[in-house]
Amino acid sequence: MHNPGIATPDRFPAEERFAEGAQYIAGRLTRGTSGRTHAVVDPASGEEVLTYELAGPADVDRAVAAARAAFPGWAGTTPGERSDALHRFAAVLADRAEDFARAESLQCGKPLKLTREFDVPGTIDNTAFFAGAARHLQGQSAGEYSGDHTSYVRREPIGVVGSIAPWNYPLQMAAWKILPAIAAGNTIVLKPAELTPLTSLLFAQAATDAGIPDGVINIVTGTGREAGEHLVGHPDVAMTSFTGSTAVGKRVAEVATATVKRLHLELGGKAPFVVFDDADLEAAAHGAVAGSLINTGQDCTAATRAYVQRPLYEAFVERTAALMETVRLGDPFAAGTDLGPLISHVQRDRVAGFVDRARAYARVVTGGEAPGGELAKGAYYRPTLIADAAQDSEVVQSEIFGPVLVVLPFDTDDEGLALANDTPYGLAASAWSRDVYRANRATREIKAGCVWINDHIPIISEMPHGGHKSSGYGKDMSAYSFEEYTQIKHVMFDNTAVAAKDWHRTVFGDR
Repeated sequence: MHNPGIATPDRFPAEERFAEGAQYIAGRLTRGTSGRTHAVVDPASGEEVLTYELAGPADVDRAVAAARAAFPGWAGTTPGERSDALHRFAAVLADRAEDFARAESLQCGKPLKLTREFDVPGTIDNTAFFAGAARHLQGQSAGEYSGDHTSYVRREPIGVVGSIAPWNYPLQMAAWKILPAIAAGNTIVLKPAELTPLTSLLFAQAATDAGIPDGVINIVTGTGREAGEHLVGHPDVAMTSFTGSTAVGKRVAEVATATVKRLHLELGGKAPFVVFDDADLEAAAHGAVAGSLINTGQDCTAATRAYVQRPLYEAFVERTAALMETVRLGDPFAAGTDLGPLISHVQRDRVAGFVDRARAYARVVTGGEAPGGELAKGAYYRPTLIADAAQDSEVVQSEIFGPVLVVLPFDTDDEGLALANDTPYGLAASAWSRDVYRANRATREIKAGCVWINDHIPIISEMPHGGHKSSGYGKDMSAYSFEEYTQIKHVMFDNTAVAAKDWHRTVFGDR
């Protein structure tokens, strides 16, 4: 490992924190053994923050073995004991909130005000939620459903969970996968994106410091092709949870099928933003800017397709473009910055390619370029509004994953809702109207895991998050996530000690 000087203490001292390695197995940091290294790069400057040794299959094997060894003891704790441990965990996270905020901003390029006000508080709240929810795991009621037999349902942990988290929300996605799994009594091996391992490692260290036993939470930082596929296909991993693109999700499903393991997929999105002609135009325009630019547009639930009923269309385009032009790009650690860079220059160039190709068939109203000056060193791209694209065009149908909003007009309510459903994705959506009946119709007919009304993007720990269609299946957050991380067992016993003999006589006769 080496430190080229960018990770100064006023940002985050990554070299100092991870001097022993960037794998966390059985309660301690260790180095990867793949023989290859990877650099964490500050996307705002292009400077290296940390170079670490990648995990290989042998490291995955060690992590899975640690999780498997820890499983009987952790699964054997009471819900109350797991709840107490998670409450302590939430307190440790709160004490270290500034560390997490700075590390997340440094590795992702997120404005510090976003990580301080959204990513870190949301993670602490999620931890506190699962601390309480751990005490409410239960099956169905017991009863006599067949003669003299009593039946009841046990809800049990699955075993070792192998999870893969993305680079856009590394802290929150780690929490969404780890917390329900361990609250239910499972142990876990998490592979964060190799671009953004810092906060996942901090999260696991905080869990250990809160008293969660060694081996319950393990982190392996390697490539998807090597460490990720080995984790998904590992015979001792009982379940895989993956968040990422639909294309990679298909590969994860293919590998997981070989060992017939439980699978939870949270995949891509192309969220529609439907504005009816009775909507509050000013609120909708502000909502479109916030909803499309959150995390520099690198959000599967971000507003990407705005369908605006024709009477409001031109006014919406004009007002939204004007608001986008007020958004301030800059150093993520500067107080006045609204929007940081994309995760990498590769991603910036990918986004630019979508916009450049769209110029041949649509109108780029504002943005559509990388800024110059000091910001040219980073992976910045200006907030971009595209109008008048066709429904079947690339920018409408494909996930761009950048600060780009496409606006299209519609005439009738039927048309607007049909267009909203006209992509393979179904993760999130929003509808804007003052008419309760219109809004209620939108919540029924839009095919998505979440539909906001007169808002776009907020999430809460008590409510589920997950997609329909090609956006995957299964739920994160909320008590619904326990369905992913537990298995149901029917227990049935004879109250008379003679029922088995009676059953035998019925089937085979007297013998």
